[in-house]
Amino acid sequence: MTRKQVPTPRLKRRTNSNRSRTAEARTRLAQTRSHTAGNNNDDFAEDELSALVVRGCLIARDAVFNVRDFLADGSRLAFLAIKDCEKELDQIERKIDDQLPEAITRVGEAKARELLACLKFITDLERIGDLAYSAVMQLQSRREKLPAADSRQLVEMASLLREMLEQVHQGFLKRDVSFAHSVLQSDPEVDRLCHSLFHRHLAEPNSPTGQRNFDILLAAQALERIGDHAKNLAEELYSLSEGRSLRHNARKLSTA
Repeated sequence: MTRKQVPTPRLKRRTNSNRSRTAEARTRLAQTRSHTAGNNNDDFAEDELSALVVRGCLIARDAVFNVRDFLADGSRLAFLAIKDCEKELDQIERKIDDQLPEAITRVGEAKARELLACLKFITDLERIGDLAYSAVMQLQSRREKLPAADSRQLVEMASLLREMLEQVHQGFLKRDVSFAHSVLQSDPEVDRLCHSLFHRHLAEPNSPTGQRNFDILLAAQALERIGDHAKNLAEELYSLSEGRSLRHNARKLSTA
């Protein structure tokens, strides 16, 4: 019995038209993959920079918390912690400065605004680290104990500032302007404490006590300026969350 031969299937020849469609499909696939990878890279860059700002908020908050401990009992460990915070904020600022120019060229307008907010945030946070270190440096070599009234007011200023920076941290995480509003309401009290301390010491400018405690005034001034930077951060939170600037009407909100 003869076996039937199974016919060999005829291969369909690829026409130029088929080749063209295949090439187009491959091109579209490559473009899709490239676009997806680009978006993923952009999202990663944005997320990384935002994460650095969140870390910066926590470090600045901890720096001020340690200022409070240093003022309360002259803790050497607190002094060293403030110094470390200042260095770490410098490093974060350099990292954001290095990464942001490239990242901002690959994103749309909305994300570009967020990246610019990250830059503004770290600028103020780095300055807060400098000021915290400056405040304790003014008092670190002091031989005499801080007068009780001065110590009490400086500790109160540092406590307020620590809470303000925690509000900034929460506001950045949650994009919630209610935290920013709380910061703006607290800033005048920091100013009041600083002015009260200055008034007490400068009431008798020629007294030996006033001259001897000039370092206290410099420390108070540094803390008051930390409050100014916290206020800047609160105003930036409004811009980040609502797309509007408060530079010209922040005073109204702080007294509302």
